[in-house]
Amino acid sequence: MAARRPGRERAWAAQGSVPAALAEFLHLNPPSGRENGEEENKILFYHPNEVEKNEKIRNVGLCEAIVQFTRTFSPSKPAKSLHTQKNRQFFNEPEEHFWMVMVVRNPIIEKQSKDGKPVIEYQEEELLDKVYSSVLQQCYSMYKLFNGTFLKAVEDGGVELLKERLEKFFHRYLQTLHLQSCDLLDIFGGISFFPLDKMTYLKIQSFINRMEESLSIVKYTAFLYNDQLIWSGLEQDDMRILYKYLTTSLFPRHMEPELAGRDSPIRAEMPGNLQHYGRFLTGPLNLNDPDAKCRFPKIFVNTHDAYEELHLIVYKAMSAAVCFMIDASIQPTLDFCRRLDSVVGPQLTVLASDICEQFNINKRMSGSEKEPQFKFIYFNHMNLAEKTLCYFESKNANLIEVKRRNFNAAERKGFSLPYKRQK
Repeated sequence: MAARRPGRERAWAAQGSVPAALAEFLHLNPPSGRENGEEENKILFYHPNEVEKNEKIRNVGLCEAIVQFTRTFSPSKPAKSLHTQKNRQFFNEPEEHFWMVMVVRNPIIEKQSKDGKPVIEYQEEELLDKVYSSVLQQCYSMYKLFNGTFLKAVEDGGVELLKERLEKFFHRYLQTLHLQSCDLLDIFGGISFFPLDKMTYLKIQSFINRMEESLSIVKYTAFLYNDQLIWSGLEQDDMRILYKYLTTSLFPRHMEPELAGRDSPIRAEMPGNLQHYGRFLTGPLNLNDPDAKCRFPKIFVNTHDAYEELHLIVYKAMSAAVCFMIDASIQPTLDFCRRLDSVVGPQLTVLASDICEQFNINKRMSGSEKEPQFKFIYFNHMNLAEKTLCYFESKNANLIEVKRRNFNAAERKGFSLPYKRQK
């Protein structure tokens, strides 16, 4: 799920060219179709589905042949990508015998020849292997977050269940991929942390401890403000992909014009409760409706160890959002949701106001609204912290565009990607 980055898109439009786009996306399980006449059984998912059967089998066979051929030279590290004039193919084996293949069309620039005829020029060097290989890995991680592993699906209901889950998930997910906007940040898959002073951080920690004590069935909690993470009880790899989902999918879908501070419209869902701004982003829409459905998305974490299945409850007040995760064996009731709303809503509203006030003070002191003199990408491997000023919003659209020539040159020469690393 690549986030839209306006500079890249404006640049492509200005050049009158065609940006990178998804051509094909497929999942394979080669052992399922080893016998003659059973080649189609290797295909677990194929996009676009309109491709005729024989062409699907031919393309799958080609992908399998490429992987097997490269194994003769590097048995432990088969092919990761294949470059052609028109396309770039990316291969990933996230689980043994389960392959994912993504085919991306190379960007095109239309030029005029000396005689005035249009000439198509394929920008073969515009796509960086590390970037789109990371995007392919993110596709698997996002699937696993909401569906568990491929192997677990096969164990639970056979290959047909896996096919159903792949179709249901990727039919929607592939529509959210903005491949023309992918860049170095997709390699890191980092988390943007919200800067806080010690006292405000302790207030948040105290709030989380009180909530976990009051709502005893809560297993894990995460706290975000302004789409930036402040605290999480999840493992880093699980929080990394959950953060990606929250900031690129869930939060944008529920974005509303909200005023900072206490000037936002106050909502009081239940009679007798303290007035507050809280609302569910997942779960019941109207707590006053006795027939409201308490359905929450399920997520899978610690899949390499305990394999935990959890309900994801996301509750927001102003710019503060808190994620409560409870065991999937426990079905939240409407009474529980009302209790959560009455307990969390007022306290989260006050806390969000305090954070907003502190944030505005820090912003005035730092003068962060000024256009930065330098642009950088920072990534910390230890805590996955990521920060960049490459996409600083400016009236001049050209200042948003990241200069990619140096990155492309470094990639071709095999240099390390430039970023500041915390020791």
